[in-house]
Amino acid sequence: MTKWVYSFGAGRNEGRADMRNLLGGKGANLAEMASIGLPVPPGFTITTEVCTYYYANKETYPAELTAEVEAALAHVESSVGLLFGDATKPLLVSVRSGARASMPGMMDTVLNLGLNDITVAGLAKASGDDRFAWDSYRRFIQMFGNVVLEVDHHRFEEIIEHAKLTRGVMEDTDLTAADWQGVVSEYKEMVEEVTGKPFPQDPKEQLWRAIGAVFGSWMNQRAITYRRLHEIPASWGTAVNVQAMVFGNMGLDCATGVCFTRDPSTGENIFYGEYLVNAQGEDVVAGIRTPQPMSKGRAKPGEKPMEEVMPGAYADLVKVRETLEKHYQDMQDIEFTVQQNKLYMLQTRTGKRTAGAALRIAVEMANEGLISREEAINRVPPASLDQLLHPMLDPKAPRTVLSKGLPASPGAACGAVVFSADEAETRAAKGEAVILVRIETSPEDIHGMHAAKGILTTRGGMTSHAAVVARGMGRPCVAGAGGITVDYSAQALSAGGHIVRAGETLTIDGATGEIFVGSVPMIEPKLSGDFATLMEWADQVRRMKVRANAETPLDADTARKFGAEGIGLCRTEHMFFDPARIGAVRQMIMSETEQGRRDALAKLLPFQRDDFAQLFRIMAGLPVTIRLLDPPLHEFLPHTDAEMAEVAQSLNTDLATMKRRGEELAEANPMLGHRGCRLGISYPEIYEMQARAIFEAAVIVAKEAGKAPVPEIMIPLVATTRELEITRAQVEKQAAAVFAETGTTLEYLVGTMIELPRAALNADKIAENADFFSFGTNDLTQTTFGLSRDDAGKFLPEYLEHGIFPKDPFVSIDVEGVGELVKIGSSKGRTVKNGLKLGICGEHGGDPASITFCESVGLDYVSCSPYRVPVARLAAAQAALGAKK
Repeated sequence: MTKWVYSFGAGRNEGRADMRNLLGGKGANLAEMASIGLPVPPGFTITTEVCTYYYANKETYPAELTAEVEAALAHVESSVGLLFGDATKPLLVSVRSGARASMPGMMDTVLNLGLNDITVAGLAKASGDDRFAWDSYRRFIQMFGNVVLEVDHHRFEEIIEHAKLTRGVMEDTDLTAADWQGVVSEYKEMVEEVTGKPFPQDPKEQLWRAIGAVFGSWMNQRAITYRRLHEIPASWGTAVNVQAMVFGNMGLDCATGVCFTRDPSTGENIFYGEYLVNAQGEDVVAGIRTPQPMSKGRAKPGEKPMEEVMPGAYADLVKVRETLEKHYQDMQDIEFTVQQNKLYMLQTRTGKRTAGAALRIAVEMANEGLISREEAINRVPPASLDQLLHPMLDPKAPRTVLSKGLPASPGAACGAVVFSADEAETRAAKGEAVILVRIETSPEDIHGMHAAKGILTTRGGMTSHAAVVARGMGRPCVAGAGGITVDYSAQALSAGGHIVRAGETLTIDGATGEIFVGSVPMIEPKLSGDFATLMEWADQVRRMKVRANAETPLDADTARKFGAEGIGLCRTEHMFFDPARIGAVRQMIMSETEQGRRDALAKLLPFQRDDFAQLFRIMAGLPVTIRLLDPPLHEFLPHTDAEMAEVAQSLNTDLATMKRRGEELAEANPMLGHRGCRLGISYPEIYEMQARAIFEAAVIVAKEAGKAPVPEIMIPLVATTRELEITRAQVEKQAAAVFAETGTTLEYLVGTMIELPRAALNADKIAENADFFSFGTNDLTQTTFGLSRDDAGKFLPEYLEHGIFPKDPFVSIDVEGVGELVKIGSSKGRTVKNGLKLGICGEHGGDPASITFCESVGLDYVSCSPYRVPVARLAAAQAALGAKK
């Protein structure tokens, strides 16, 4: 029979850390911590399989579940000497979710479950503290009311704020037992008014409704959004953890906190975290009270570090820190409670960290001997490196400081101020850079946080929701900027008399916590320190080469600085739009005779020769793949009457002639029309000019330096072997001519871009005339799906939502379709030419999942945008290590 419930703690540990798929990360780690002797309150985990069953069976439970839960609850009762629902010695429990993948802030929690009008008196008597009992009861009603009964959170807060206003106090901790008793009474009245039913008093009803709410929260909108952003399948489900309560809000010898075994922002090997005396866990992350630091070394004047306030519990926690990091061999995110000076562990999980911290932690742990270099390589998500590969604030640039908060997530961002997540998403979709400003973020803000360039909050600490989620997303974040006042109704923020309204520009620096008025110039990042070390280790184990897609000197230089081993795609058409040469391009298009076209192309030749020479110099002997002209000619013509008239005058023709030529070149479907090698066959003089420019540039650079260029000339959109035969002959003729004229001979390759299904299926025939294949997966995806990338955005979100596509096929390669064509093309090509060079140059070349696929097919290299070269280097190393396993 299937086992649905697993107990942990009090000598009964039925789970282990490696059972996270079944028990979720939280349940597996609670059982693991208990098994290695850490102080874990006893409890039990309802497995993820119950969640899957629940949704597969119209939100019902397995028949055996009730009995298994009751048996596990009885074990908890006997372990702690309390009884669930008992009037004199009541057992209270927490109900928490726990998916196999960490989803901070995405799922719902209920604490103090089991309290009612009778058991609250028993708790008061047992603890000897009426205030603690009624504070716990109001917390339970508030959480249960919000999570289970779906009563808006603000309704509860309004009652508390009114109570504090009536009593003339500022903090929740200043309210007395009688105050909380009055709050509880108002809570219950309000809940009954909103829901139409009294607040449930039966503890068992409370428990089952809370369990149902946790399972229900797996499909709430914020959880769905988080899973989509982090590619977590809905089929994984969540577990439910029910655990005996320990209380951080029982008095001044009690506390609760969140800490990390290393600094999650920088990776520094220090104990990092925050705690609150006389509080429960939600208080630390909610931002209502200001948390205090853990250690004396991190404390500012006036702060009260745990090391001083609770030296015994702090010393125990330091030992736990050392134990957990050695046991898990990774940085841990820990939740703990201190009840009457005794430490209890409520959670440990692999801690979310910034890319910079991930690099430092991985490298330092490898150097410490805690993990191997191969494990260090696998520890850093390749996509996270993107955080480190974009500009940062120029330290020399002038700036006006508006205010300062906590440096919650490093990196700098500049954008227009918005005050709601919806506005952030809407404006970002239009291509605007925005800074999301909130008093404090909540899980409902997840979509806006993802859309924003940076996040600024006026409340919350380094472990607040905003900080944790921003770090995981790689968004710069400044939290707890208390000097700023936000007025949502006025759509403005103010600090020190300065007002910034919605739409005006702010710059934030997540590394320092500073907020600046207006925009501050940025500087380019550099690969150094831990970054360079990890890249060096990655380069030692990866098999595939990494090239860059580049056609400008700036892009090529950037790519080399980031470690590119050549250019995998130079799109020559991008060079034609320069103002100095677009006139000659249009003259060539407008010419109705071959000689007229050749005259215009002769003007372009020096430009093209210089373009290629610059790339060859920067690449210094590394291969450079140059794609000959690909797009249809109409793309180079003006579109408005005014522009056409201006061009007509410059070409000594008239507007009518311009329009006629434009109509002749217009295509119903340009993506499938007169482009690529079809242009080279219709107008061979175009490819001849480009080939001559390439070889002349190569000869020039070869004579300048010791390392001769390695030109790889790529013919686009080949569907048949005859097309490649014709165009290859054009290229070879120009090579022979240039070599004869200069007396210099160089090696070069002629190949093709495989971007049509027919080309992949007939790759063996095409390979007879090709020295290399480069899979153009952008167009191969379009032609395989019959899907226009430009138009697909209108319906792709629905396809992703319905699971028709597991991922956007233009972002991550469609392995079953496009990937199968790449496999076929690779296999067939190499049956004809064993050493045929194979690469990929579509944007998939920078996607880690696609790179793993490329490794499995045996491609020689991937090519991606310059800023993603380090991402590809690390992903290629991880793919090689995975292939070895």
